[in-house]
Amino acid sequence: MDRLLAPHTPEATAHYHLSQNSFNWHTDQPSVDESLISGCASYRAFDRYLSGSDIFLLPRTRAELESILRRYAYDAIHNAIASSRSQLQTGGYSRVCHLAEKSIRDVLNTGDNVDILLALHRPSNSNHDSEECNNARPIATRLKKKPKKKKDEANLFGTPYSECDSPFRLTNFTLDYLEDNWANEIDFVVCKSYSSLILHDNDRKVPRTPSEIYDLNRAVAAKMQSVFVKKGIPVVPSLGNNDVWRKSMDIFCSDFNLEIGPNSITNTFASIWDSFIPFPYLQVFQRGAYYAVEVIPDEVAVISLNTMYFYDSNKVVSGCAYTEPNDPGNLQIDWLEVQLQMYHDRGMQVWISGHVPPSRGNYFPECYVRYVELALRFQDTILGHLYGHMNVDHFFFLEAVDLEIFPDKNDGEVDMTSDKGLFNSLLQDYRALPKSPEMTDYAVVNVAPSVVPNPYTPAFRIFSYNVTGAGGRLAETTAHMTARRKPRKPKRRPGHHRGDQGNKTVQCESEEYQNTWRCHFDQPWNSDPSAPSRMNQRWTPLGYAQYFMPSLELANKTHGPLVELEYVTYAVEKLHPQGEGREFVYPVPVKLLPEELRDPGVAKSRYAPYGMEDLTIRSWIRLAGRLADDKRQKLRKRFRKYMYLKRKEIRE
Repeated sequence: MDRLLAPHTPEATAHYHLSQNSFNWHTDQPSVDESLISGCASYRAFDRYLSGSDIFLLPRTRAELESILRRYAYDAIHNAIASSRSQLQTGGYSRVCHLAEKSIRDVLNTGDNVDILLALHRPSNSNHDSEECNNARPIATRLKKKPKKKKDEANLFGTPYSECDSPFRLTNFTLDYLEDNWANEIDFVVCKSYSSLILHDNDRKVPRTPSEIYDLNRAVAAKMQSVFVKKGIPVVPSLGNNDVWRKSMDIFCSDFNLEIGPNSITNTFASIWDSFIPFPYLQVFQRGAYYAVEVIPDEVAVISLNTMYFYDSNKVVSGCAYTEPNDPGNLQIDWLEVQLQMYHDRGMQVWISGHVPPSRGNYFPECYVRYVELALRFQDTILGHLYGHMNVDHFFFLEAVDLEIFPDKNDGEVDMTSDKGLFNSLLQDYRALPKSPEMTDYAVVNVAPSVVPNPYTPAFRIFSYNVTGAGGRLAETTAHMTARRKPRKPKRRPGHHRGDQGNKTVQCESEEYQNTWRCHFDQPWNSDPSAPSRMNQRWTPLGYAQYFMPSLELANKTHGPLVELEYVTYAVEKLHPQGEGREFVYPVPVKLLPEELRDPGVAKSRYAPYGMEDLTIRSWIRLAGRLADDKRQKLRKRFRKYMYLKRKEIRE
């Protein structure tokens, strides 16, 4: 280290000073010493690189080396600011980063330092797997402890039903499979978090650093660009909890302020996802990590939300409190309302996507009710809600009754410590549905499994939607599509399984409820029984096919994982043309169907247990009713098996 940064250099001096003082300044000091922070950050960046303890992608050029050092410096800056008792002055963070970057460049410009640093971690041979993605570089890995038994070793493509995350090889394989088999069929890609393609952060003793998180996201983004974006296929990712460094979660949220401007995390992801985020939304993303994409211009958009501001595990936000209008969650929902109104006025349809699904067990109560209110108010514009995070394949409803007040009922969380907890909770909700429900009182949320084999099996799904306007009952014209019914006030619906609701007018006069969002919803709902989410017409989602990889342990370097169809939501007869008529479009290419489904004459199949006409609200409520029927034990058993991707041992 002395050869790069001698003890008398400003960087070494700053490092010594701050190390001795443990980053603790006196509270009466007006601001952090920016030169000390930047000098120490530069020193620590080089020291960390020299150790080679956590280099993910080995640099091949000066530019790549400098990029790694910059990210290491940013990590050190985060730690210093978080540990300090004083605050940076306005614009101080940018100045500190700039000074640290300048210091790094000065060191690299000295002598042959670049060559020395590049050679330091260069592998002695190039015997690396050829199966990595194009333009892949060697990955530095460490095996702390040699497995004593063969069963302790992770499989080449990951170990399903375990706490082990997937190797990047599995991500590459999955995207290559999609490119080879689906790229010509896909119109757009919705990714509920890049972590669902890479890994989680299970090892709290050795947590991932920001630079590791960013490197992984860069690698996936590059692969996504190659497979989809370069072919003109939009990709819409969302920020997830594993995309944010655990130790900097507080920094991420407490530093975030729309009035002040961007922070390092949103700036970095804006750079990584620059090919995915439309330019008009770049500043919005830099301020809040949410944005929208018109995946079919002037027809269909996808809104990507940053659910970290709604997630009740995030303890540094105000949880959309009515009395906190500048809370990040409130600001995001305000923005969402504007977007939905704009798309509604333009006659467009919208998918809403994010990482953590909107439920009483996941969201702060006030964030949840605001989301439900928007979902129902713009039900004629929203096609559906697509989420991940839970790794469990299931669906649930957002209901008008959630907007009522139940004084004696807590919004308790679902027991997610066991598989049975979620399954039983879903059945309870399905059973509680009225026999003749008012369709305008419901919206459906679809939660998809993950590519990460933790804790289940890698999976993905392919949706199809109506592009002709010819539905099961009638053909909708463009003129009819743009004609919306007059907005109506929501009807007061009786509560069901949540208990006895109180008199809302009286409750809202009480001190306990008067400053809650439930008492301030007064906008009429835009309901239309012929909207695409309510009736099969143009842009209505028709169904999906879910594929999974149940035998990862059998894959090797010469034979990759076997991708199998797990199930389809379609009725069997929808998979093939039925007689003569209009031109038929296969929802699933015949070559990607199992043998028993390739025969047009097949009338029943274990791969198609649901037999749904489409994915409208009515179809989902019908499926929920069938699952709630105790006489349908076979269907219920299959639904449960799909929830956990055929895991043999269900967690009690």
